[in-house]
Amino acid sequence: MGREASIEFLRGLRDEAPILVGVAPLGMIYGVLALRAGLEAGAAQAMSAIVFAGSAQFLFVQLAAQAAPAWVLLLTVLVVNLRHALYSASLSPYFRRLGPRWKALLSYLLTDEAYAVAISRFVVAPQEARERGHWYFLGAGLALWTAWQASTAVGIFLGAQIPSAWSLDFSLALTFIALVVPVLRDRATVVAAAAAGVTAVVASGLPFKLGLVAAAVAGIAAGLLAEGPGGRR
Repeated sequence: MGREASIEFLRGLRDEAPILVGVAPLGMIYGVLALRAGLEAGAAQAMSAIVFAGSAQFLFVQLAAQAAPAWVLLLTVLVVNLRHALYSASLSPYFRRLGPRWKALLSYLLTDEAYAVAISRFVVAPQEARERGHWYFLGAGLALWTAWQASTAVGIFLGAQIPSAWSLDFSLALTFIALVVPVLRDRATVVAAAAAGVTAVVASGLPFKLGLVAAAVAGIAAGLLAEGPGGRR
């Protein structure tokens, strides 16, 4: 790693650091919920390492606790994680020249939080992003990965010792609000966010958290309609 690459790597770590304050409680809550849903400690930790997708993990353990059918588990996790395909498409111009190993590593580290800080940086400095952006993304992604694994382990260790009165699960919503608001820069994204939010509230009573699936579909559809034919192309 050269000097310029090291600078970008450390910059990614630095820019991701403030978000870790909100991520750490989420990892702890996931660890607690996973144990309460019946997962063994090793399986709960392995899910954080293999799946590495907080929202999908939360939905999985909540649905598992409700004894949801396997097809509901798989469909829900798939739909929730479809947004990563959109993230990849957004980042592809900056990583197109990378080899398969780099792309595989960065795709594993692709999360909402890592994408949010990376795309904000790349839009401001597109040329630097094309040259050394992968080091920046690696720093941001590793910072988040480390925090998520550590906080999951703490949550598993603490287990049911965390008082339910703390209501730490509300930090999940706050974290995503903080990520979404800065990227609402045009009509299409605002319409998509509004449609998804309204649908999530209206459909919150659906079983097996299917309201979130409906909200994701509604948000994508509304955003595409708001963009019009030119945007879709």
